[in-house]
Amino acid sequence: MKKVISMNLINVIQMKTQSFWLTALLVLLGVFSTVNTNAAEKLMAGTGKVNITPPNPRYPVHDSLYARTLILEAGASRIAFVSLDLVMYSNVPLAEKLKKQFGLQEVYFCPQHTHSGEAGPKEWLDAQITKALKQASSSMFEARISAGYRSFPQLSFNRLLLREDGRARESWVGDDHYRAVNPERIPHGPVDNSVGVIKLEDTKGNPKVILMNYACHPDVAWNNFEISADYVGYATKYTEEAFNNQVYCLFVQGGAGNQAPLFKDGGRTGPDDPRPSNYDLIDRMGKLLSIEAVKLAKEIYPNPYDVPNIKVKTDSLHFIGRHDKNLKYNVHFSVISINNRIAIATVPGEPFIKFQIDWKREMQPNHVIPFFFGYTWNNGRWPMYLPDIRSAAYGGFGADEGSWLIEVGAGEKIFNKLIENYYRMMGVFR
Repeated sequence: MKKVISMNLINVIQMKTQSFWLTALLVLLGVFSTVNTNAAEKLMAGTGKVNITPPNPRYPVHDSLYARTLILEAGASRIAFVSLDLVMYSNVPLAEKLKKQFGLQEVYFCPQHTHSGEAGPKEWLDAQITKALKQASSSMFEARISAGYRSFPQLSFNRLLLREDGRARESWVGDDHYRAVNPERIPHGPVDNSVGVIKLEDTKGNPKVILMNYACHPDVAWNNFEISADYVGYATKYTEEAFNNQVYCLFVQGGAGNQAPLFKDGGRTGPDDPRPSNYDLIDRMGKLLSIEAVKLAKEIYPNPYDVPNIKVKTDSLHFIGRHDKNLKYNVHFSVISINNRIAIATVPGEPFIKFQIDWKREMQPNHVIPFFFGYTWNNGRWPMYLPDIRSAAYGGFGADEGSWLIEVGAGEKIFNKLIENYYRMMGVFR
């Protein structure tokens, strides 16, 4: 009887031991399965750069204009950014063609808004942009991404100044208390005195792409009657040189609709004016911006716990004109999340700085790094200026002057929809 009990006890122990090891094996398989699944998800990136200076320009060329491209891919999402040294840009047929040709969910055209740019012939420019995206598509690499912001003494000021009569006037209009074009470089606000950087490097830690996000009109030279990318051209050039020209630097404009550079040249009176444009000011502003962007790029590092993913939600709203009620604006905009750590809002036209400041403030509790991409088009009609309601009330160019102005409150409606769509996209709403 004792022998039977002893054998039963041994069998139970053996069964429990086998069950333990089987459970342990299943747990390990689950862990490795999860690790392998995450490892299979990769963030891929590609970049390109092509000269888009017109072959037969109207004015002399001081410095070249470029199209710089960035393709990002993770899982089923594949999007592209095209940074252009042009005053503005939208092109529905080309966008649709590029999406099909390169398998893109969205393509975002990001003109940096230089007032000294000039677009070449349409077919030629289309071909150059396509070439730049082809370079990006054929140079894809497994990427690590990092991002951040750096504040520094401001290079811009708010060009709509409230005067004694209770109305706002443009910075190029002087009065008893204010000299036109702000020669004293008084830092009127509000402004956003920070530069944002998104850095993409390969798996060995070599930087490949720097995306610079800053809000200020590129019109240091008010009228230079020469082709130039203004301070943006210098900032991107110096940034690429800081990395031994092993990176491409894309500049994406922010909410610069009412932001002017403190470094300001009054401009020439015409193409025959013998006075040269002050490129020293353009160079200086570009260099100062580049210094801050490079410092930041060298300080930020990828998060090793990131799980690569890209989420995109594009929406549109319809508006009429403020003064001309027959105008119709179908405005498209997007929210983009990268690795659940970077939150990007894209808005076409010239949004005022308030929306950029508010976007950053709204995103702060979400523990993400926010970017506001103004002048960024992916579909619909370019809405020109997007003033906030307060600015629209006090007035000035782009706020209440212009027959093409969009209806009052359009900017706030777009902003609120961006916020709502971000939380919906991230699954926060129940």
